[in-house]
Amino acid sequence: MARAAETIGWQRHRLARVALCWLVEPGHRPLGAMVRELGPIEVLRRLYTGAVPGRVSSAAAARLAAGDPVQRALQLAREGERLGCRVVVPEDDEWPAQVEDLVRIGRDTDPRADPHTDPPILLWARGARRIDAATERAVAVVGARAATDYGAHVTAELAFGLADRGWTVVSGGAYGVDAAAHRGALAACGPTVAVQACGLDISYPVANAGLLERIGQDGVLLSEWPPGAGAQRHRFLIRNRVIAALCRGTVVVEASARSGTRNTARRARELGRIVLAVPGPVTSGMSVGTNLMIRQDEARLVSTAAEVIEEVGRIGDDLAPIPHGARTPRDDLDAVSTTVLDAVPLRRAASVEEIAVAAGVSAQQVRRTVPLLAMLGFVEDTGAGYRLRPEETPRDSTQGRPSIRG
Repeated sequence: MARAAETIGWQRHRLARVALCWLVEPGHRPLGAMVRELGPIEVLRRLYTGAVPGRVSSAAAARLAAGDPVQRALQLAREGERLGCRVVVPEDDEWPAQVEDLVRIGRDTDPRADPHTDPPILLWARGARRIDAATERAVAVVGARAATDYGAHVTAELAFGLADRGWTVVSGGAYGVDAAAHRGALAACGPTVAVQACGLDISYPVANAGLLERIGQDGVLLSEWPPGAGAQRHRFLIRNRVIAALCRGTVVVEASARSGTRNTARRARELGRIVLAVPGPVTSGMSVGTNLMIRQDEARLVSTAAEVIEEVGRIGDDLAPIPHGARTPRDDLDAVSTTVLDAVPLRRAASVEEIAVAAGVSAQQVRRTVPLLAMLGFVEDTGAGYRLRPEETPRDSTQGRPSIRG
């Protein structure tokens, strides 16, 4: 009996959270503070009786008048179960604890400030992967919906590289950069998480229905909104805080001057997360935002998955290789030898003295240097002087040739 009573109580606790998320748009700071202090069941009871602060009462008034929130929560729970979704709450083992960091932001007392910055009260999830495991090592890759070919290509390469190295790619499931990020991760057979701004029964955008279905099978679909909730403009901005909070860092690939993507980056900065940006062509309107973020020190410049991992990974362990140009045999020459070699003509033979004049060094230095240059295959001795050997490839430094460095 005790176990049954505990189960019933737990169901009430979970249903109360579902009801609260139906009554008030997610992330509502005053409501979240009450839930942390009193628990969801007591907060719901107070909403029934009107014993709540004005900001909470006004936020819930319209839906509270539209029907019984508990009955509505039961309907939503059944609908979610039918769709293969589960309700994950902070008391569950798979709850991603990092989203609780959202309590640190959005404490502005200005009544005009965005009140929807609090941690989620619950998450609707679809997919076999546990949320906590999927987001333990996660990077958000976000950007413009109207991505250019450049942006889509760079995003896919980044996402593939991150997933291939065991990192989860998190994005919003939208057109452009979001879709390229998810596809890149899936191509590497890695996990990817799509955080949506609508119910998980709604494919938004419709053109990404197939992609979202695959994410639900091989990754995780997440939302704070119950089944049936449509994608409204303000919900994307509310959703962005969850993307930022789930991840160790956020990478912005393309963003216009006024972009919702920069809202995600701002939330990441407020959370103390790492913000990264991929530079783009100065002629592209889709790179104005990212280039500006880099210029104003709002983001670190990255261009490869290795560079992203160096920023978000363990200090000293996940270092990206520094790019170098291809080495040539000339790289092993010292300064005098390089100067002498540059003075040796290609089409005719030159004497030691002529080479010395052209190089601006002494004839003695030329006499000491050109035999070694000839042995290394850079020049040839014609008997009448020295000239370059254009048809010969100097022996590679890995072949054990002697060094010309002093």
